[in-house]
Amino acid sequence: MENLREVLGKYGFRFKKQLGQNFLSDANLLRSIAESAGAEGKTVVEIGCGAGTLTRALAGRAERVFAFDVDVNLRPVLAETLAGLENVEVIFRDFLRLDLRAFEAEIGEYLVVANLPYYITTPLVGRLLDESEKCLGFSVMVQEEVAERFCAREGTPEYGAITAAIALKGEARIVKRVPRTMFFPRPNVDSAVVRVDFERGRLGVKSEEMYKRTVRCAFSGRRKTLENNLVNGFSLSRERAKAILERSGIDEKARGETLSPERFARLSDVLYDEIGN
Repeated sequence: MENLREVLGKYGFRFKKQLGQNFLSDANLLRSIAESAGAEGKTVVEIGCGAGTLTRALAGRAERVFAFDVDVNLRPVLAETLAGLENVEVIFRDFLRLDLRAFEAEIGEYLVVANLPYYITTPLVGRLLDESEKCLGFSVMVQEEVAERFCAREGTPEYGAITAAIALKGEARIVKRVPRTMFFPRPNVDSAVVRVDFERGRLGVKSEEMYKRTVRCAFSGRRKTLENNLVNGFSLSRERAKAILERSGIDEKARGETLSPERFARLSDVLYDEIGN
């Protein structure tokens, strides 16, 4: 930690709270994160590389690392911390604004591995789920309660739309819990590393778009029954909504948080047959 402080101090770096900058420097922890990500021999995209400590650990395993950050003030810091690493390319751009299809066409298949700034977690994961064609999966450090939400089971308070959305592409699992004391500066919450390996066609739905739409509809009114949400979300008559739920094998009084991803898949297939995309 002291070495990292010295490097940052040398270049007059100042943390920007609005960018969610909390860095890691424990070598054993960084090595463990890189190892648990399955980065060996792969192309890795790191988002929010910060001072480059995780970048260096990834570079020791991955074939190539594309390290993104939006803070150009880190340029001299990264020039020092990543010195001598020929398989690393630092890109000072906002990954969320990137032309993802063009980037993927250039680099091919890749993993995302990152100590994510908390404020970009949901939009980033959403983009990988909805838009990526070459991403093999992701291992990301997120706020611990968000990690629990990613991995939640139906019928629990943590289970929500993001859980079911992730389940369409892969199964989320927590591979490491990281206390707030490991970060510099120290955040107000503990963190966890979540790994998701993408498996194309995992749920075998007739339409991924209909599955996503069904999930969004089911959680649009969390306290409402599925029947009510279908009526409002798909502009159905109550009688038709009841018939669709019956055909799907779902009780008309059920709520979205009680449905497993597999049952969402069944419901979305019935909706696809009934109303199309």
